[in-house]
Amino acid sequence: MEEPAVSEPEHRRLGRAPSTTHAEISHTALRLFMDRGFDQTTIDDIAREAGIGRRTFFRYFASKSDLPWGHFDVLLDRMRQHLASMSDDLPLMEQLREAIVEFNRVPETEWAYHRRRMDLLLHVPTLLAHSTLRYASWRQVVAEHVARRLELPEHDLIPQTMAWTCLGVCLAAYEQWLADEESTLIDLLDEAFRLIDERIDTSTVQAHRSASM
Repeated sequence: MEEPAVSEPEHRRLGRAPSTTHAEISHTALRLFMDRGFDQTTIDDIAREAGIGRRTFFRYFASKSDLPWGHFDVLLDRMRQHLASMSDDLPLMEQLREAIVEFNRVPETEWAYHRRRMDLLLHVPTLLAHSTLRYASWRQVVAEHVARRLELPEHDLIPQTMAWTCLGVCLAAYEQWLADEESTLIDLLDEAFRLIDERIDTSTVQAHRSASM
């Protein structure tokens, strides 16, 4: 992780208003990553292009690898809250489909940036290790919900299997979306999740518990 330079003064680009919001800095970085490559772009490059200093950069992002993820932690908390608010009358797979589709919904004005973001996260080797940590946090939210709904431990095979399955469905939909610029991400996610049958029910859990004893 690159550390901020504590004593470094702020530098401004003449004739350009500084980018001082999380989204603006993220957009600047994404443009540079796509133009120059992720590894070839430095934090100093991003700060200079955004019209800010390194210290300001580190107030918004802990590292360069965090830039493509945007407000991931905030969105993750919203998905957790969304799942917790759902009625138990709704089938489990439908709960997951609805919450995950909503998690991935972005405004139309952000589609181009989101495409750049996911292209980087899925295809840049340098980002893969960092992405693994983020994916683990995402899977944990899914596993927690499944475990609570089925009254199982979070580390049990069923919650973990469903969490990994949901991640795989999302990644497959994203790859399709990146390969076809005419496609719509939300439609692909919705279609992919509807391919999964609702196979986890009370009898399945009871059989699993018996086999584990």
